[in-house]
Amino acid sequence: MKRIAHARLGRTDIHRAVVTVPAYFNDAQRKATIAAGTIAGLEVVRVINEPTAAAIAYGLDDKTGEKGATDGANVLIFDLGGGTFDVSVLRIEGGIFEVKATGGDTRLGGEDFDAAVVKFLVEDLKKRHKVDIGDDLRALARIRQAAEKAKRSVSGNAVAKVEVAFGGEDYVLELSRSKFESLNKAYFDKTLETVKRVLKDSKLDPKEIDDVVLVGGSTRIPMVQDILKEFFGGRELCRSINPDEAVAYGAAVQGAILAGVRHQKCTDLLLMDVTALSLGIELDGGQMSILIPRNTSIPCSIFTTADKEGDFAESLDVRVFEGERPNVEALMHQQP
Repeated sequence: MKRIAHARLGRTDIHRAVVTVPAYFNDAQRKATIAAGTIAGLEVVRVINEPTAAAIAYGLDDKTGEKGATDGANVLIFDLGGGTFDVSVLRIEGGIFEVKATGGDTRLGGEDFDAAVVKFLVEDLKKRHKVDIGDDLRALARIRQAAEKAKRSVSGNAVAKVEVAFGGEDYVLELSRSKFESLNKAYFDKTLETVKRVLKDSKLDPKEIDDVVLVGGSTRIPMVQDILKEFFGGRELCRSINPDEAVAYGAAVQGAILAGVRHQKCTDLLLMDVTALSLGIELDGGQMSILIPRNTSIPCSIFTTADKEGDFAESLDVRVFEGERPNVEALMHQQP
């Protein structure tokens, strides 16, 4: 990305960056992202959540008059990419972007849809052609490429033709959109459950959402759009911003603000985000005591009292954890 920026801008003095991450990233994942930027020779001056960045793009798009005023709008950002999924509800008013609630899954996205198609194709190949490629990495790679191509094709067509060559023979299958949807129905349903949970956390009813903004390439899948339209009462979804570019656009605006650029589109913008995960401390017995619940506006502070271990103890070991599980042992071994 640094090389791309150098080539695009025709300069080599780019050393600072605004980096976006999935809203549901934990602290370790955020620090790893910052470390990656440092390794690339960049000073990461700000890390912002991807749905928040997309909301900036949406808000500025509205200010150009393409969709109408956003002042006083409740907006739901539905961000479904290749490997992660985020949902955020924001209140946009007077240049203030206030996140009300956020949720998601750092292990759900287009790659899962590809994997479901791959599994189906491998089983079909074994059943119809008596060929088992379960341990053939090269063959699996070809199947995976064909699956991704088919996924993209059925987003715009009723049927996709899958063709893969094995040992001089062609494996051919027609994958219908309905079959693709049935293979991935559990994943699609999972995204809707996250939407419901985030709305509950934001204390808003679906009817109180003024706009649903689609972000991420996987939102081009028709069934994803259909289940959202149905859930939100048949309303049209916002497609005025490019789902592949919205996050980068918002990050660029944030970078311009931090760099002191004076422009009518990026002045008087204030971002108010929340904690994606609960923060707490370990109690006796390994229990997690939540001090800052998820979706708390940040920055924030909290005060609590803790007992020392023993009458003569001069220090107190406080272990801080994040997550929603009731005991710290589970939090320590959970996958990010």
